[in-house]
Amino acid sequence: MYPYLRMVKEALKFRNAPLHPLDTHVSHHLCWPQDIDPWMELNNGRTLTLFDLGRIPMATRTGLHKAARAKGWGLAVAGASVRYRRRVKMFDRIEMRSRLIGWDARFVYMDQSMWVRGECTSQSLLRSAITRGKRGIVPPAEMAVALGLAPESPALPCWVADWIAADSTRPWPPQA
Repeated sequence: MYPYLRMVKEALKFRNAPLHPLDTHVSHHLCWPQDIDPWMELNNGRTLTLFDLGRIPMATRTGLHKAARAKGWGLAVAGASVRYRRRVKMFDRIEMRSRLIGWDARFVYMDQSMWVRGECTSQSLLRSAITRGKRGIVPPAEMAVALGLAPESPALPCWVADWIAADSTRPWPPQA
């Protein structure tokens, strides 16, 4: 089940804490019994869900949610690459860091990571689309302007650009 109560808690906690769109949002979470798998550690799929608990408050703090509501935009995850490097055990306190890296003509790119006792346990590179109903994808430059940024993205790090290039070679739809 989706952690709606935890999402409400995060939304309330950060509702009056503005953040520059290119700064890092830091939040803290616990690995609860409902987050673990049979090996008593954070489930890999639940990790992706918990990353929502960083992205959604970040979007609120930066003003993106307000702009999205005003303009009729939606936000959709369009791709992700996750590295899992350390186990997160039940009741571990997680520090999550979420930040906007930049954008291109179609997508917005975000970096998120989870840390336990000073060690990075996982990192996600996420591609998100801003949508406008049946009219399709909103150019991210429009989002940038709505947030008070220049329409041009900061330079994407090489590892992000390489991921974008590699992902563009994947066949779609996938072959059966």
